[in-house]
Amino acid sequence: MNNGLAKMFSSLRTSIRKHSPEILTGIGIGGMITSVIFAVRATPKALVLLEEKKKEAHTDKLKRTEVIKTAWKCYIPSIAIGAVSIGCIVGGSAVSTKRNAALAAAYSISESALKLYQEKVIETIGEKEEQKVRDAIAKEHIDKHPVVSKEVIITEKGNTLCYDTLSGRYFKSDIETIRKAEIEINRKIMNTMYVSLNEFYYEIGLTGTKIGDELGWGMYNTGILKLSFSSQLASDDTPCLVLDYEKLPVYEYNK
Repeated sequence: MNNGLAKMFSSLRTSIRKHSPEILTGIGIGGMITSVIFAVRATPKALVLLEEKKKEAHTDKLKRTEVIKTAWKCYIPSIAIGAVSIGCIVGGSAVSTKRNAALAAAYSISESALKLYQEKVIETIGEKEEQKVRDAIAKEHIDKHPVVSKEVIITEKGNTLCYDTLSGRYFKSDIETIRKAEIEINRKIMNTMYVSLNEFYYEIGLTGTKIGDELGWGMYNTGILKLSFSSQLASDDTPCLVLDYEKLPVYEYNK
């Protein structure tokens, strides 16, 4: 029984820690609403006190300092709840910022390790054998994500079935169109120094993705966009051009 309770509390503690930004933000929002409700409820009492103060002072209008001095105590609960709520929201934001920084650092380390690994693979087995590895990976991609279970996006930029390994989307295009998009993206990189992943997707007729604005290529950290292609057969035996990236887009590509 004790072990069961210990496991339950341990699981609960882990869950709270994991979702602490959402919990703190939720408490903060709820607290702000409660603060407004308390303020509304406190107003009639404050008005009564102000009227009594006017009668004592034999005046129809009190000075601002007198108003504050007379009524402020009525709003203590509202002010206290509001202060705690702001603290929760700020705390949740701080935790999220810290976690995002840690994720960015981890991503950067992983990206550097992958780049080094790719270079060593080519150096060790040669470019032709490395292409065979890429072809095998491309085949595994489309085997795990069969076209029959996916929507094929019609881009009006070609009739060849294509598969994007980053977003996992099938679409109709052709290698000439994609190569032109690659050239255009690299022209933008040379001119503006960085381009997002979504900008590449727009060039080939696809919609952007949720993380497409957070990832991209920059002259100072990735260099230009380099694509690789592999010809495979989709699950319905349709010829499929698998689109891969020799240089993956990175986080904070514009810094």
